[in-house]
Amino acid sequence: MAKSLSLLFTSFLFLLLSAGNAQNPDVIRIPDILGYQTITFDPHLHTVFSDGLVWPTIRVEEAWSEGIDAISLTEHIEYRPFQRDVVVNDHNRAYDVARPAAERRDVLLIRGNEITRSMPPGHFNALFHDDSNKLVVTEWRDAFRAARDQGAFMLWNHPGWNNQQPGPAQWHDEHTWLLENDMLHGIEVINGLLPNYYSPEAHQWSLDYGLAIMGSSDAHNPMGMDIDFAAGERRAMTLVFAEERSVKAIKEAMMNQRTAAYFDNLIAGREEHLMALFQESFEIESVTRNRHSFSAVLRNHSDIPIKLTGKPGANETVEFFQRLTVPPLGSTEIYISDLNQENIEEITIDLIVENFLSRPGQGMPVRLTFRPD
Repeated sequence: MAKSLSLLFTSFLFLLLSAGNAQNPDVIRIPDILGYQTITFDPHLHTVFSDGLVWPTIRVEEAWSEGIDAISLTEHIEYRPFQRDVVVNDHNRAYDVARPAAERRDVLLIRGNEITRSMPPGHFNALFHDDSNKLVVTEWRDAFRAARDQGAFMLWNHPGWNNQQPGPAQWHDEHTWLLENDMLHGIEVINGLLPNYYSPEAHQWSLDYGLAIMGSSDAHNPMGMDIDFAAGERRAMTLVFAEERSVKAIKEAMMNQRTAAYFDNLIAGREEHLMALFQESFEIESVTRNRHSFSAVLRNHSDIPIKLTGKPGANETVEFFQRLTVPPLGSTEIYISDLNQENIEEITIDLIVENFLSRPGQGMPVRLTFRPD
């Protein structure tokens, strides 16, 4: 009992420190796109009901204070190191404990669990199912069937985790079986707990096999222990492009791969979604003609910095910045000229948005045209 009370006190203390006793939640400014709402979702979290170090309600308070729309408490089914102090006879309990706080804070709470098996197939989160206790079975295939039969979205966690499989992430026959039997719907392209948090292999598989591109914090500690909020850091998360802010709409969007992964000023996704985010975030605010050049103001309407660099092999006659960051919710002035023209009417340049990864490890190409106002 003393251990349990000490653990709970520590959890509450770190919550206060990380949130700074904030009375108002943060706001994450990422634009809506393509007629959909951009929903922030952390689909991979732990509490003391498996191997995390916080009580379930703390995860709700953290999400509320950070401006996160939705979370899932994905307690391990097979791994519960604190079971001497926190007895888990009902695997739905973490969700049930957190639900009143989530309703009070208007945080969307999605039922989840981590099916924790050796590789292959590895660790998977079941999301949106009805009864976590039905996942408690011996054979791993039966656990996946039990999740599928409840309509669960199945997320492959940290495929590049070296503790489970040294070296690059690998696709096994077991994953093909899961895919063919409707038991694999998404993959963690970003896992904020790992040193190498971005997996290019997972990004490629998401494109090859029609999987939702997901980002997760996989937090076990109080969030303030891992994220430096004072420095402007945010947890890893999934951006879900949903028809509305609801659990049902989030599931529909994820099943139809309308997602992107975001962490550490890096966003990974499909080009159609990233291009729409870029177009809604980025603006050429003004262009002024000078004697032999243009000056222009570039503005960023989002919380994600926009890192631009010249496309290799292009723009040979144009003089302009070769690397530039348009800061979050800020602007930058640039100068640009065409060496082959004196009375120029417009200048077009080809760039790469370095931190918008539309292909594995590759920034997204964009073309910008500058015309004087």
